Amino acid sequence: MKITLNQDPSFPETEVVINCPQADEDILRLVAMLRVYQKKLVGMKDGEQHLLDVKDILYIDAADKKTFLYTEKAVYESALRLYELEDALGELDFLRAGRSVIVNFRRIKSIRPELGGRMLVTMDNGEQVYVSRQYAGELKDKLREVERSFLQ
Repeated sequence: MKITLNQDPSFPETEVVINCPQADEDILRLVAMLRVYQKKLVGMKDGEQHLLDVKDILYIDAADKKTFLYTEKAVYESALRLYELEDALGELDFLRAGRSVIVNFRRIKSIRPELGGRMLVTMDNGEQVYVSRQYAGELKDKLREVERSFLQ
């Protein structure tokens, strides 16, 4: 792969152009990673690529070596791996909820403690996701942070 960086103060904005003979999985993953930094993600559904606003994603789930983005109305497949999404979305209030799940903290409607230290999170569309005992502490810390910021 050849990488070229052209810097010129006369350019009105940053533009990324990818020239390739065919968009394979690696190219699609690269495009998806670039979209994260624009607060957009690429999701595949029915053979089409969709640009998704990060704020519309309720949670992310990984199963069978595939990563899925859940919105209120649809489920999309992502070319990115779960750990890549976790790294990129951590600053945007996305929290790890389990070994294969990341939730959008801003889209949580309610939280209920469950047996064994787990928590049941209800998203604002009514879908429910379990937070494992291992990650429940991070969620509780985030709740305390929200309460503290409200009181200031």
